[in-house]
Amino acid sequence: MPLIVVGADTKPGEEILSRLEGRKREIRVFVSDESRGLELRAQGFKVATGDVSDESHVEAAAFRCFSAVLVAEAAMDHRERSFADTPEQVMRGWANAVENSRVTRVIWVSSGGHPEVDARDVVVVSPQDPDFAGTVIDLDEAHSIS
Repeated sequence: MPLIVVGADTKPGEEILSRLEGRKREIRVFVSDESRGLELRAQGFKVATGDVSDESHVEAAAFRCFSAVLVAEAAMDHRERSFADTPEQVMRGWANAVENSRVTRVIWVSSGGHPEVDARDVVVVSPQDPDFAGTVIDLDEAHSIS
């Protein structure tokens, strides 16, 4: 079942991708950095490049994914965000996007708050956890996290 990592071009996103590389499943990434997107495509990931605050673009990229990993750093770092003024608005857009695309499992990578998401499984992993990337992978692969 497909997995998408939104904010894959952040440090936490890169750590997660390093653990996912070579897996025999569809892994999608959503990035803002076009050159990084080309590198990830060459590594075998399916890449969507765009503004992380563009809810409709995130929704389209997440369509038919089982899991979505939402890296909060991408909502608040230096990148341009034209469709939202605050990190909270960006993350609310992601929540709407994954709800509309009917993602089953949402894994927030965040050390702060996040909006509620209407999905079967929702969990938060702190990027300060020394093995947060391993935890994300384990949660994604678990039969159930409820």
